[in-house]
Amino acid sequence: MFEVLNKERVELYSAQTLNEAMIFAKGYAGFVSIIGADFELVGRFGADTVEAGVLPDGTDYTWKKRRI
Repeated sequence: MFEVLNKERVELYSAQTLNEAMIFAKGYAGFVSIIGADFELVGRFGADTVEAGVLPDGTDYTWKKRRI
């Protein structure tokens, strides 16, 4: 059993499998915690694209890897 909670720790969804919980979290598109019996995943799932130098929230992607 997996529970999906929002920032305020209010339950949004209850799922039988981790896959179901992940699908819900991606559709919710906000910060969530997925809590299972042995672990907890936290984050904003599904926000992973950078197109034309712009993040999904509209801000510029400016990170650059620096080598020392």
